[in-house]
Amino acid sequence: MNFMGYRRKNGRIGTRNHVLVFPTVICATSVAEMISRAVPGTISVTHPHGCGHLGREKELIVRAMANFCAHPNVAGVLLVGLGCELITPELIAGEIAGEGQRFEILSIQDEGGTTATVERGKTLAEGLLEQAATARREPVDVSGLIVGTKCGGSDTLSGLTANPAVGNAADRLIAAGGTVILTETPELIGAEDVLCRRAADEGIAARIREITAATEAISQKAGVDIRSSEPSPGNKEGGLTTLEEKSLGAVLKGGTSTVRQVVDYAGKPSEKGLIIMDSPAHDAVCNTGMIAAGAQVIVFTTGRGTPLGAPTAPVLKISSNSGIYRRMMDNIDINAGDILDGKESINSIGELIFNEIIEVASGKLTKAEVLGHREFAIHSLGLNV
Repeated sequence: MNFMGYRRKNGRIGTRNHVLVFPTVICATSVAEMISRAVPGTISVTHPHGCGHLGREKELIVRAMANFCAHPNVAGVLLVGLGCELITPELIAGEIAGEGQRFEILSIQDEGGTTATVERGKTLAEGLLEQAATARREPVDVSGLIVGTKCGGSDTLSGLTANPAVGNAADRLIAAGGTVILTETPELIGAEDVLCRRAADEGIAARIREITAATEAISQKAGVDIRSSEPSPGNKEGGLTTLEEKSLGAVLKGGTSTVRQVVDYAGKPSEKGLIIMDSPAHDAVCNTGMIAAGAQVIVFTTGRGTPLGAPTAPVLKISSNSGIYRRMMDNIDINAGDILDGKESINSIGELIFNEIIEVASGKLTKAEVLGHREFAIHSLGLNV
């Protein structure tokens, strides 16, 4: 089976053809936004990073930024910096040059301030747009797809309808040679044994236990129990009672396939099949990390409802119940509540989700894209880990 994608020079496959104006430091976020607004067809992001990072956190931020900017859904990137920061455009450019990514760099201090930088940025961004316009979609085997899975605003039905239906779609994609990312480490706690039994080898099983234990240890070091925030208040209003209950439902998004690898946050998998990415449960942080890991499409289930999207990858929303689907039809693409209503089965909705992934990968816009939802956030480790 094929989808219509953009084949990049390095062989990677994109489902979108964005030109990204990316600030490498918080001090440049407003200028990057000004450039993007002045050049229709480009997109930008905001974030609080770029200075004050130490050790492992600096490595993580650089990895996330570089992998996000070098993503095959991005045809070209304009890197905007201040000039005296820790993470500069030159640093990120050095990381992405090996990927064959087109890029330009700007420094606000070198250009002489905001106005001059915006004017110069407009010219550079327009040049990147002209280059991007030469790209054409072509048939690509579905084995080139990496799909990220996420659940946010879950309810008690998420583990009965939407999540297993996404898992059904995940199994279909993996059987066709594709890759699926399962993340949200806090929502693996209590379901570790389920995943460990499916690990390709004992080393991967040990890594699953390691990341869940480390997540619990961080909360204990802070003097709190992670179960005081998981499930969230909204989850509890939706009927979830314990973290273990939530986790057992959350891992269903990964289907029944063998776990082939565990990667760090924003780390690119070297294997195909089912991959676990170590990440907090924060929705935008997860999405950003999975995109940096290579996901060209994200499938996002919800029982309470959320409008969240992402800047460079389409986010396909699946509701767990028909009530939230009817209330938030402008945000949700597929209603898995039809399973509970007796109109559909997990298998039929799974097939529907799989087919929709193919259409979205081929250019169909998700509702989050139509509405302009482009939320972006990178995980911060802080000094306590």
